[in-house]
Amino acid sequence: MSEHLANSSAGISFIVNGEKRTVAAHGMKRLLDVLREDLHLTGTKEGCGEGECGSCSVRMNGELVNSCLVPVLQAEGATIETVEGLGRAEALHPIQKAFLECGGAQCGICTPGMLMATAQLLAVNPHPTIGEIREGLAGNLCRCTGFKRIFDSVAAVVVEMDATAKTGGAHAG
Repeated sequence: MSEHLANSSAGISFIVNGEKRTVAAHGMKRLLDVLREDLHLTGTKEGCGEGECGSCSVRMNGELVNSCLVPVLQAEGATIETVEGLGRAEALHPIQKAFLECGGAQCGICTPGMLMATAQLLAVNPHPTIGEIREGLAGNLCRCTGFKRIFDSVAAVVVEMDATAKTGGAHAG
């Protein structure tokens, strides 16, 4: 390894789930690895490592990205939301509740990416049709559910969030 690469571990700062974080990492280290290894946010999963499965999806500056393809240097100054930012065990986000109640979560490898893709879809289209749900989750692969339960989960959260909004208790997502 050249001396230049060995010495390029500068502090890289960004906001993760609302908290400013700075990591000393080589700029080409994958965002996925920084999240899991350096920040101990292990909810984001590695499926394929090639940007094909969506398991590592996070929201970066309001866009869904495959964290396995993002060098951490590109995250400098960014706002990142991981699955841990959606909700906690004692206060699940409506998306998480719907996936549990509808059986959209199976083995857990694709689930974080599906949850983040759903959050992104609903952020840009709060009332998607089933076709738009399929398209919104198209970059995420699941080998367990056959997708029907996942699509049902997204449809259920749309109904739940609409009902919550009508009663005045809208959930920010």
